[in-house]
Amino acid sequence: MIQSVLSMQEQAEAARIVQEHNARVNNGRLPQQQLGKDDFLKLLVTQLSYQDPTAPMNDKEFVAQMAQFSTLDQMTSVANDFARLKEMLSSGEAANALGKSVELIDNDTVVQGTVLAVTRGVNPQVLVNGEYYNWEQVTKIIDGKEVVKKGEESL
Repeated sequence: MIQSVLSMQEQAEAARIVQEHNARVNNGRLPQQQLGKDDFLKLLVTQLSYQDPTAPMNDKEFVAQMAQFSTLDQMTSVANDFARLKEMLSSGEAANALGKSVELIDNDTVVQGTVLAVTRGVNPQVLVNGEYYNWEQVTKIIDGKEVVKKGEESL
């Protein structure tokens, strides 16, 4: 009689063999957990190429899938625009601190000094006391009149 249920040991061995095979086939690449617009297009083209010509895809389904693709493309574009906006705001905020005294946290140490230079980019840095620090480390900006917590405006 053929056994139809694998024991725990057999299941573990099968899982190990599958993992080894996948590692060889994928050259150590990890599987992605999200689908992008390229993946969506590949799926759509595959679906269209394998559909039965005598019973083509319902036009409503096709329009719905195209609408989903359009929405995905727009959401990706909006996310990219927000990332660029964040970069610009961070760089502008850091540049605005030029010449002002700041307080920042470096590991567990509080550092105070004047911002002498600012770098631009995704992660702007400020030159304080001869050392560059990430803008995200700055907790206070002191403009001479009053202390301004980062993210607030002085009046």
